[in-house]
Amino acid sequence: MPLLRSVFDPDGLEKKLEEYKQIQLSDGFFSDAKKVSKIGREMKLCEYKLDKIKSLKAMIENCEASIELLEEMDDQSIFDELTDTLSKLEKDIENAKLETLLSGKYDNYNAIMTLHAGAGGTEAQDWTDMLYRMYSIYAEKSGFKVKVLDVLDGEDAGIKSISFLVSGEYAYGYLKAEKGVHRLVRISPFDANARRHTSFASVEVMPEIEEAPDIVIRPEDLKIDTYRSSGAGGQHVNKTESAIRIMHIPSGIIVACQTERSQVQNRETAMKMLYSKLVEKQELEEMEKLASIRGDIKKIEWGSQIRSYVFCPYTLVKDHRTNFEDSDVQSVMNGNIQEFINEYLKRASVKQ
Repeated sequence: MPLLRSVFDPDGLEKKLEEYKQIQLSDGFFSDAKKVSKIGREMKLCEYKLDKIKSLKAMIENCEASIELLEEMDDQSIFDELTDTLSKLEKDIENAKLETLLSGKYDNYNAIMTLHAGAGGTEAQDWTDMLYRMYSIYAEKSGFKVKVLDVLDGEDAGIKSISFLVSGEYAYGYLKAEKGVHRLVRISPFDANARRHTSFASVEVMPEIEEAPDIVIRPEDLKIDTYRSSGAGGQHVNKTESAIRIMHIPSGIIVACQTERSQVQNRETAMKMLYSKLVEKQELEEMEKLASIRGDIKKIEWGSQIRSYVFCPYTLVKDHRTNFEDSDVQSVMNGNIQEFINEYLKRASVKQ
């Protein structure tokens, strides 16, 4: 399979995996928790890539076998099956090739996403809830797992803000394409006069970082509060009395977690969020521009959106960075956003 070997380098991956296994056998390896975590992450990534290569190879072999059968007999069912497999193979190879573009420092990390409703009250909060649903469905279709970390429900409907963890290989690499302001245009179901409304919500995406070696968090720099989980509807989170809010005094960064069963677990999760935000801050300062991890999060208002979702007077979803469009807005809201992400990644790779 020359294509697979040239694009995905299975030999190099096998060599790396063997090297990591040898490191695991070295004396004192398991006494260094950070090293164990790092090597474990790299091994998991190699195994993930090798499994994908094996899957693609198996699909190619099945196609070759079907072609041979068709040469021997004219069977419509075999032809239909081959057509379906080739279509899926084409998409899988394209996605696998895209993953070769995900070579950023944190691209293979889990992602922490935070959605904030813009101005507009219930309408904007409902839009934020719709976006959360869209990302949840996308994550499920992509084989990722979603875990809510913190949520503030709207008074009447929707969500004011929500933070959630998306776990899986390259979760951050893909979802970083979603950073920015998302704009909704529709006839509001909350307007008795059925007028058209425009609403905004911002999407922040960070890699989940358990600990950064060059960032030191001193206990005396933390202000930690405990509180009872709250929210109007409570549909997204189990209510507990062990919620944690941590403020990093030197930077002013505040993180919160309320969804774990114990205060200790909430604290551990909140600390991961704090590390991620501090790394984000450091990256932005080093690059001297808002274009690294968090991206260019603008004011949540007219003219700053990265993508528009129009339900009325016509249906269209348009990404303003790539000009990629999809007229099937319901399909997009049902999590079919991979093409938007792919176009963003292709554009980003050309700029690099």
